[in-house]
Amino acid sequence: MIRRIIKINEKKCNGCGACATACHEGAIRMVNGKAKLIRDDYCDGLGDCLPACPADAISFEEREAAAYDEHAVKRHLEKQPTKTANRNSVSSSQLSQWPVQIKLLPTKAPYFQNAHILIAADCTAYAYANFHQDFIKGRTVLIGCPKLDMVDYSEKLTEIFRENDIADVTVTRMQVPCCGGMEYAVKTAVQASGKEIPVEVCIISPDGNILN
Repeated sequence: MIRRIIKINEKKCNGCGACATACHEGAIRMVNGKAKLIRDDYCDGLGDCLPACPADAISFEEREAAAYDEHAVKRHLEKQPTKTANRNSVSSSQLSQWPVQIKLLPTKAPYFQNAHILIAADCTAYAYANFHQDFIKGRTVLIGCPKLDMVDYSEKLTEIFRENDIADVTVTRMQVPCCGGMEYAVKTAVQASGKEIPVEVCIISPDGNILN
């Protein structure tokens, strides 16, 4: 039958996996770093994945495709591993947007408007036990590691600050020299944006203590 179904542009796909997370039918899977529609009959054609894609790599097309099979989808989902995030009554995630990696984020998005921004060095969420409740809750999250990414984030952050109305910025970094690059990039970007944006820097020790 001819019906509406999603089409994934592999050249545009950046491999973030946001579409696979947004697809409630499990029709999209990450294969070799790219999003793939694994079966036509798993796709309902409603396109929940479209707004989740930061790279504009997903669109609709009209083509010959198997009809959406709700029963097949149900069997498919039942075979998937059970999520165990709340196994030990852990507090629920406070993350409110996706993606979160600085390299993958667009420079302008609705979740940036009037936002309280958290710019976190990767390791801080692992070092500080109550990171979601104390830092992520109520904030738009950007994460990265200037040492591993080998990049100066200041140019990207400058564009984000310049193109959106940012309420304030909180920076979490580790008590190690390489994390100074994150703090420097944020302060440089705020200055380059030409805006007066309050910035608070929180330094975390490897044993999970806040040092300032």
